[in-house]
Amino acid sequence: MIATIEINSKKVKIDLSKPLDISIPLKASKTNVNAWYLDQPRIEPVQLDSWKASVKEGAAVNFNDIYFNPHAHGTHTECVGHITEKFHSINKNLKQFFFFAEVVTVAPEKLGDDFVISQKQLQFALGNKKRDAIIIRTIPNTNEKLSKQYSNTNPTYLLEAAAEYLKKKGVKHLLIDLPSVDKEKDDGNLLAHNAFWNTKGKLRLDATITEFIFVPNAIEDGSYFLNIQIAPFENDASPSKPVLYQLIQE
Repeated sequence: MIATIEINSKKVKIDLSKPLDISIPLKASKTNVNAWYLDQPRIEPVQLDSWKASVKEGAAVNFNDIYFNPHAHGTHTECVGHITEKFHSINKNLKQFFFFAEVVTVAPEKLGDDFVISQKQLQFALGNKKRDAIIIRTIPNTNEKLSKQYSNTNPTYLLEAAAEYLKKKGVKHLLIDLPSVDKEKDDGNLLAHNAFWNTKGKLRLDATITEFIFVPNAIEDGSYFLNIQIAPFENDASPSKPVLYQLIQE
């Protein structure tokens, strides 16, 4: 199915039959991607007395409980409520779901004992482009990202200036293939989160951060149409399914 859309006063086409899913699925396994010192997610049949809600065990239906944390167990999209005392819901604040996006690949820079993404790198990647969303793929980009256990590994993160740059450039949606845009242990400063959501000024309630994505190497850097799909949780974050569509110029 081909759809015609208008971006920056230009008509482009997208093929809705060729989605490029950049989410990581959640599964009840030790190989599920994980961070923040939690156990693996659990998906298990409801047990009521001697009745177990599993067709395999003789029930008429499969009826599972799911135990997980959206921040720790897979692709998720979060709003400013992740770091504010006042409650803000991703379900209330993400009101649009389609965006003009740019995929960029970044080789993290060494800074002391850390690997970081700098403002200079993002400036080079984006140049003069105006985008609603940026999708950051870090290298090396291997399938290990689908099952990596990130706790106590000090993963790559964004420098505060890099997040500030994206905010000033008008990027509303930041997607990255890491467990967080901030350093794993930073004494609760969350510099990149605060800079991107502008917590020292007018809160960017309509801005989101999506973490734990995976962008396969077959997806080239460049411009795409992005659909961010979330579950309707009244929570600061929701498991999500970002999907890309290639642009076909008319």
